[in-house]
Amino acid sequence: MTTTLPSAVSRDRPAAGTFLLVGIVLAALTEAIASTVLSLGRSDIIGDTYATPDEFAWLDVSYTSLKLTGFMAAPWLINRIDPRGLIAGSTLVMGAACALAAATTRLDLLVALRVMQGLSGGILLVSGQTLIFLAWPRRRQPFLQALFAMGSVVAPATIAPALQGWLLDSRSWTWIFLGAAPVASAAAGLMLVADSPKPDKAMRHPFDWIGFSLVSTALFCFTYVLSQGSRWDWFEDPHIVGLTVAGTIALMLFIGREICAGHDGLLDFTAFLSTDFSFAFVVSFVAGAALFGSAYLIPSFAVSILAFTPTDAGQLLLPSGGVFAFSLLVSAFLMQACRVPPIATVPFGILMIMVAMWMLSGSTGESGADDMMAAILLRGFSLGFLFLSITLIAFDRLESRNLASGIGLFNAGRQLGGLVGVATLQTLIQDNVAANAAVIGAHVTSGAPAVGERLGATSAALAARGMDAMEASRAALGLLGKAVISQSTVIAFDTAFNAVALLFIVAAPMLITIRVALTKLAKARA
Repeated sequence: MTTTLPSAVSRDRPAAGTFLLVGIVLAALTEAIASTVLSLGRSDIIGDTYATPDEFAWLDVSYTSLKLTGFMAAPWLINRIDPRGLIAGSTLVMGAACALAAATTRLDLLVALRVMQGLSGGILLVSGQTLIFLAWPRRRQPFLQALFAMGSVVAPATIAPALQGWLLDSRSWTWIFLGAAPVASAAAGLMLVADSPKPDKAMRHPFDWIGFSLVSTALFCFTYVLSQGSRWDWFEDPHIVGLTVAGTIALMLFIGREICAGHDGLLDFTAFLSTDFSFAFVVSFVAGAALFGSAYLIPSFAVSILAFTPTDAGQLLLPSGGVFAFSLLVSAFLMQACRVPPIATVPFGILMIMVAMWMLSGSTGESGADDMMAAILLRGFSLGFLFLSITLIAFDRLESRNLASGIGLFNAGRQLGGLVGVATLQTLIQDNVAANAAVIGAHVTSGAPAVGERLGATSAALAARGMDAMEASRAALGLLGKAVISQSTVIAFDTAFNAVALLFIVAAPMLITIRVALTKLAKARA
């Protein structure tokens, strides 16, 4: 895979360069809207499509697996198509697929549209970030990459859930898809009138269909296993085992195929020869687990434990979006104006996210938004310092020939890390709810004085409201059982919050060891 360095955006038309940047950020925002629609709209979509939970899962699996596939296909497409036209075309496909999704409740058609959304979303993210690196000088990248991260990272983590929650409560889930269409049209229009680099002619090779088929198979298998493994009790189910084996074999064959194909392969793996990129790739995997995992935990806790509405759950993360964006700009200023090396802010970001998750681990069933806000804001502040630094460490020293492949691999690593993080937390919560309920239930016996007093008081209160004495006793027992399950779930969520904090305690020594090993390997190779 070869991508040559194009000429920079014309300095005679600064407005055209601004249009290009705004168009790329809006395109990333379009993908953010489509990627997060299922997190809060799950129950509404299931009700309107008459789908079972297992059938509904295909909407998520198809989108995520094709998005990962888009990351892999984008570098070859960038070498064949004008990057600006590629982003504009992908964005229009995304907008059209979202508009059609708003007009149908047929599950099979929605799955097909999610395939289109995922593939176009992966392509536009990689091509957009690549174009920013190629169109502007490296010295301006901290600020430009911070702006791009606002659309690609901040929006799906904070802004999109808040807007979607409001639309779910005031309108319906179809309005979420419908709202993405004008954003996509605006993004494509800005990019079509913008100035853009003109790629130089480079040696081109046919599309590697064999490699593409192998990596697509591997990504689909891993996406399904990570998304649905908890549902099927992981490797206790034969089809999960079969998909894991198939995905592993396909991945190994793909890697072997790429090594043998060399420059004629689907991706340029020479990016891994860079010590900085290899280190940042590993860090992005861990950071993706923390980002997606915490973004899954906080709204889930608010909805299932605190009985928040979708609007309230979405708005819970909204203030952290502003802090996230602010910390991105602060990081960009430190790196671009003050020449602070990107690696300097990584420990700071890791420490803050650990503290934020530890603070959230003290949440109870009586907690409210005000009780959780300090930790949520600290989490948003930490992510800004972490993600911009990792991005600049990964790509700052890559050459134009392997930049697109590096960006595709980096984004795939972060997405897979997020899938692993969410799957681990889902399983942890599920197992802990059952274990906690057994422990608490062992101490809630009919002979305990406190239990008898509570049952008696609850029965009396229900009887005072006109319920028969026998029915009141049974209802009191049912309410006590629900209280046990609720408390078990609270403890399970607190354990999950702690697990995210402990992730970095375990990962930090490993990351340092990997960094030292990569540095020694680079010196030996030199």
